Amino acid sequence: MLIGEFEHSLDAKGRLIMPAKIRESIGENFVVTKGLDGCLFAFSKTEWTNFEEKLKALPLSNRNSREFTRFFLSGATECEIDKQGRFLIPTNLRDAADLKKEAVIIGVGTRIEIWDKEKWNNYNNDDNMSVEDIAENMTMLGI
Repeated sequence: MLIGEFEHSLDAKGRLIMPAKIRESIGENFVVTKGLDGCLFAFSKTEWTNFEEKLKALPLSNRNSREFTRFFLSGATECEIDKQGRFLIPTNLRDAADLKKEAVIIGVGTRIEIWDKEKWNNYNNDDNMSVEDIAENMTMLGI
């Protein structure tokens, strides 16, 4: 399971260190794509295959399905961790997530999210996120 929060800096070439604890679960080769809420999503090869299968099952005749699939697949790229534990985030994905110098990698179960540090801090502040309000709404999802 992918869990935890880790801060690292991007180098001049757009490479980011993959935390060792995350690397064990996500593997040496994985897929990064545009994510929701202004971050990037990264999936292990197995989880990416599971996600792709769900996208393939969406009805092609539904416009939202096509746009949702297009959003995730068009920016997806396979990444590989180098000998120094880094991986390259392509320019289009760095731009999509507005990644600057400092990044935060968070584990969220089946994937990781890669955030610009400032954007993560803004998103994660107490004014923006009320866990109690969210918890009340989660009962509709069976939690």
